[in-house]
Amino acid sequence: QVQLVESGGGLVEAGGSLRLSCAASERGFIPYAMGWFRQAPGKEREFVAAISRGGVNANYGDSVKGRFTISRENNKNTMYLQMNSLQPEDTAAYYCAAARSLSQATFTRHNLYDYWGQGTQVTVSS
Repeated sequence: QVQLVESGGGLVEAGGSLRLSCAASERGFIPYAMGWFRQAPGKEREFVAAISRGGVNANYGDSVKGRFTISRENNKNTMYLQMNSLQPEDTAAYYCAAARSLSQATFTRHNLYDYWGQGTQVTVSS
């Protein structure tokens, strides 16, 4: 069973930056797509970003375009989310996810991902 472990969350002031990491536990497991989703209290899970196996294709949610950057290092089984210009509305629990097979057209669909991390909290103060 693949386990995903997020790290890097925390408290930051508006305008600041954080970098989230997501490490997959299974050696040799390279999921086709990896993504980030977030969920704030009382709100639905929201797509943040996703990246294909080779890192060539990436999609971003409209609310984070131009501020967040997703990347991955397959030799380390790790994915990253660089978050810049953070705003209070970015406050949420951030979850990483991995899919064994997923087309770029469906990166945003959380129900198609096979594995999920436990989440890491990001809080942005105004």
